[in-house]
Amino acid sequence: MRARPGALQVGSFRGVPIRIHFSLLLALPLLAFSFAGTFQQAAGAADVPPGSLPGHPLMWGLVVAVGLFVSVLLHEMAHTLYALRHGGEVHGITLMIVGGVSELAEVPKKPRDEALMALVGPLTSLGLAVVLASATWLLKGLGLFPLQFAGFTLAMLNAVLGVFNLLPAFPMDGGRIVRAALTPRLGVLKATRVAALLGRAFAVLFGVWGVVALNPFTLVIAFFVLMGAEAESRQVRMRVVLEHVRVATLMTPRAVGVDLDLSMADAQWALRREHTQMLPVTNGGHPVGRVSWASVEAIPEDERAGCMVREVMEDGVVAELCEDGWTALRRMAEAGVPLLAVVDEEGLLAGTLDWNDLQRGMTRAEQELERKDSRTGWPRERPA
Repeated sequence: MRARPGALQVGSFRGVPIRIHFSLLLALPLLAFSFAGTFQQAAGAADVPPGSLPGHPLMWGLVVAVGLFVSVLLHEMAHTLYALRHGGEVHGITLMIVGGVSELAEVPKKPRDEALMALVGPLTSLGLAVVLASATWLLKGLGLFPLQFAGFTLAMLNAVLGVFNLLPAFPMDGGRIVRAALTPRLGVLKATRVAALLGRAFAVLFGVWGVVALNPFTLVIAFFVLMGAEAESRQVRMRVVLEHVRVATLMTPRAVGVDLDLSMADAQWALRREHTQMLPVTNGGHPVGRVSWASVEAIPEDERAGCMVREVMEDGVVAELCEDGWTALRRMAEAGVPLLAVVDEEGLLAGTLDWNDLQRGMTRAEQELERKDSRTGWPRERPA
């Protein structure tokens, strides 16, 4: 899938883009100020005299915030490495307040693979916590108080990160493990509903805790846990529904597009005639691109008759009649295009598919599946 909105790319790992979501950028200063307020208690917990630590508490709060960033990054890299080594394709890593997201081309079909991929992240965090705690213990008595304090604090951060992500609720890794465990019995949709429901429950608990403790950081976490649970539930529902509907059923039938050798004035009239914002560009009936109303308006009106469609058309993406709607939606999202040209067995234009078509088709399919659910239950995940 494409990059998540509100995320900024800061680097890459094995060719996989690394992005920071604004939620993590919001969390870091909150954590820095929060830690600065508990600096004395933290030093006591680390068995370090506060006076032996140079610098202002806010500086140490910033160190903790950066340590959280690095810890989340290592946690997410573990997920990515597992996916890549098992033949998966990862489009990006987005670091978020609740841990992060490895943007897979497709969620593993086998529940066992999904559970293992989810588990490696928390295990990495907990492993780092053990290593850092051991290093901190070895530093005791050597008088290296800044290193001892930093090691202890980072160990606690990774321990909290690992345990937090093992909570059995979406969008945490523990929620994916719960779904993987329930899928063989309930099917992926009902298993996702259970994990999402647990996510909402934990979000409420975090919210109540944040209000009682007057902790804005906990309230922010509650908000993103709730949003993550809802988003995961919607995506899986969409996947289950669209996997059972063919593109031929979803598309708008359209046998004629805008010919490659026509002018932009002709394209303008074609768009008006079809009451649409975009049409496929064809060559001998075969889709070769797309032309939009925006591209027409970008050309002065008195120049449109002399400007050819082939000169300004954009790349097009096609789908086949026999494909399922989920495959078509993924292709649309990965290519970043709002319209697919649907072709028949001979590669000739048969119709178009856009987001409105998918929404209408989903509404009809969901109604049918709800009726089926009342009689036989929701369809289970397809075998790998």
